[in-house]
Amino acid sequence: MAFLPVVGRTLTLGAVAGAGLASYAAWEARQYTLRHVTVPLLPDGHAPLKVLHLSDIHMAPDQRDKQEWLRGLAALEPDLVINTGDNLAHRRAVPVVTDALGGLLDVPGVYVLGSNDYYAPGMRNPMLYLLPDTGKRNTKTPQLPWPDLKERFGAAGWLDLTNGFGRLTVKGTSIAFAGVDDPHLKYDDLPRVAGPADPDADVRLAVTHAPYLRVLDQFAADGYDAIIAGHTHGGQVCLPTLDGRGRALTTNCDLEPARARGLHRHPAGSAPGDDGSSWLHVSAGLGTNPYVRFRVACRPEATLLTLT
Repeated sequence: MAFLPVVGRTLTLGAVAGAGLASYAAWEARQYTLRHVTVPLLPDGHAPLKVLHLSDIHMAPDQRDKQEWLRGLAALEPDLVINTGDNLAHRRAVPVVTDALGGLLDVPGVYVLGSNDYYAPGMRNPMLYLLPDTGKRNTKTPQLPWPDLKERFGAAGWLDLTNGFGRLTVKGTSIAFAGVDDPHLKYDDLPRVAGPADPDADVRLAVTHAPYLRVLDQFAADGYDAIIAGHTHGGQVCLPTLDGRGRALTTNCDLEPARARGLHRHPAGSAPGDDGSSWLHVSAGLGTNPYVRFRVACRPEATLLTLT
């Protein structure tokens, strides 16, 4: 029975490796990163606009490092903030989120909500994140105080794009917005916002929490210059790559993993200027389910989009 010590050593090494990976993944989930992306979509003669894209904050009151890092983003002095939802992860998180946003609430902003603004997160097996999530929630799932969040955003002057439209003029550039409620929960009402984007605006931006293809297809066909989304966490658990960006295994929706984060075109493969195509920016977001606080090869992020 000499193989027994070998088996024991193998199991021990496996346990050590697993513990090491879990420790690293928990560390990476706190390595908040600011991405810089340039999007060439402004008409000639317009000054560049700095747009801060925030998504999937998933805030809990005990996340002091995240709150401090988020508070520091006001120093970027963005011209516009776009928030694509999933701000909350705790029933007492609304004042924590708004306090952490701080001076950003004094900046013109627009927002939509995500499933984790509406419903409280629960304990789940981490491996389930790699499997499809239907988005269904039942009546026993505790709701979060999303009306309070909307009230605070509204008091700051941020536009609510829930299945609706908005318009802002920022540094002399008129921007027409359209947005939908969370497609992951099937709360989106596409017929309500369908139709050609405002031709009189200088820029047309569409906003959604989850980048489901039915939503992206509609907004691209309607002529929106760019679609801004979150939800995917960039894959959250990615395969490491030489460029350090990681390769996503899942998006938790029907968007292909190759576009789980970053700037792309929609439809995929189309070129700038093609009729019926848009820029698509998907944020990997700043947070995770509070019971599964880990990331692998996919650091938490906010993005400063410079529109040129």
